[in-house]
Amino acid sequence: MPTLDFKGKQIVYAHHLGVPYRTLDVARKKSVLPKGGGKNGVVEEGNLVVHGDNLQALKALMPRYAGRVNCIYIDPPYNTGNEGWMYNDNVNSELMRRWLKDNGEVDREDPERHDKWLCMMWPRLQLLRELLAENGAIFVSIDDNEQHRLRLVMDEIFGEDNFRNEISVRRYDKNISRQFIDKGMKSLAVGYERILAYAKSDETLFNPIYRPAKEERQKKGYWKGFWNAADRPTMRYNLLGVKPIKGQWKWKESEATKAVKNYQEYQSNNDNISLEAYWRKTGKTKNFIRRREELTKGKNKGVEHWVAPSEGVLLSSNWEDVLASENLDNIGIDFDSPKRVDLIKRLVMMATENNSVVLDSFAGSGTTAQAVLELNKEDGGNRKFILVECEDYADSITAERVRRVIKGVPGAKEENLKAGLGGHFTFCTLGKELNIENLVTGKSTPPYDSLARHVAYIATGVTLEKIRSGKDCCFGETEKYRLHMIYRPDIKFLRSPESALTMPMAERIGAAAMQKGKTALVFAPWKFVSQKDLTKHKVTFCQLPYAIHRLFGD
Repeated sequence: MPTLDFKGKQIVYAHHLGVPYRTLDVARKKSVLPKGGGKNGVVEEGNLVVHGDNLQALKALMPRYAGRVNCIYIDPPYNTGNEGWMYNDNVNSELMRRWLKDNGEVDREDPERHDKWLCMMWPRLQLLRELLAENGAIFVSIDDNEQHRLRLVMDEIFGEDNFRNEISVRRYDKNISRQFIDKGMKSLAVGYERILAYAKSDETLFNPIYRPAKEERQKKGYWKGFWNAADRPTMRYNLLGVKPIKGQWKWKESEATKAVKNYQEYQSNNDNISLEAYWRKTGKTKNFIRRREELTKGKNKGVEHWVAPSEGVLLSSNWEDVLASENLDNIGIDFDSPKRVDLIKRLVMMATENNSVVLDSFAGSGTTAQAVLELNKEDGGNRKFILVECEDYADSITAERVRRVIKGVPGAKEENLKAGLGGHFTFCTLGKELNIENLVTGKSTPPYDSLARHVAYIATGVTLEKIRSGKDCCFGETEKYRLHMIYRPDIKFLRSPESALTMPMAERIGAAAMQKGKTALVFAPWKFVSQKDLTKHKVTFCQLPYAIHRLFGD
């Protein structure tokens, strides 16, 4: 597969692996917490607004959310040359430092602005892919300045076969100003933005989204592509007496059954229409299944049409019916070109179920949070959002918008916004690095839950959904390991003999692990027993917090 080369690529290629882990420090006064305030001020599996560099924030999210995010939407800088952004990732390379020595704002006069933009995007896309669930999807807004380069980079990171579509969204109202015409033009007016849609894997299925159908299409029932060339056994079921041998139906069975029932009711009132399923072989394509309605009267006699699942038409990739941006006058927030809520809602609807996690790491004004909250209000869902914003307005604009739509905006025209969408979120900032020096010197003593998730993920590659409090400091289990951690966020305790693993505790821990056929991992600052003796009891000692990397992937 062709790949894109750019200045700095070899240096940033694995930069995401060396980005340090940081804690997420809660700012309770900036949060909207439920009654009781949540455990340690953080709502378990709740909504988050994180203020900080998005590369470091994504790394901080890894221990809790790696492989668990269902839908990602990002709206990165388009690199138009007029945005005034700076590339300032702290890449550990003398070559990179020399290149960026006199680095200032990236503008149209910078001959290397495309290289710098790609260096900025590469490690962030790598971490976003790691955060995605196997059935997850990512949507990236972009315009013509970087669209072609971004497509090649995403092909390389997410896989060319996982490209699903490029969605076109109108940038302006159709009544575009005549100044583009009156003053003459060097090129056509820039009327559209693009949204690149990629899947994490073949497991990703988009929910069908419909727009209102024209009257004649509602009657005839056009709908294309009910059979899919993808091949998932779980999507092969009996429908109208036909079960695919290869390939799959596009909808889940409950939706397909509902569609057939709706159509059969329509058919019963129209004697000239019959419904059947049949096999077709076209060229080398075998077992190609379609559903057909046959018109037996009138000028359309014998013409094939496709059965519609509902009173609507499946959306194409050309979204003429929605604009890319809007203003926030109804919320009282001043922000330049925020994304429209109905646009983000449509993307979230395509890629989520009621309990999904949605991430936006270029959060801007916080449109993604409002979209998630509105959808939850409409269908009773429990979707969660995670916003990351590096700019100083993360509190005054991003989080403030979320606060207002949760609590209610008295001057809003929409009744839902006026009354408030309900919900909660935790506002966080990036804390200090989780490293052994900070830990033993007392510079950084993270909460038990945060450190437990961190060491579990680093040691096993598994993201724990919950941290428990069990016997002998057991905080969780994976398929292969029982996990224990002797720790308190107290420097006196960490320097005392109480924080050490002793033989009596190791024997108890090992016996419990062997009963389940597992190995015990014990994280602690110290131990009073040799690893040789611990191995006899199926116990592996891991000194807090980094002397555990050797176990990764074991």
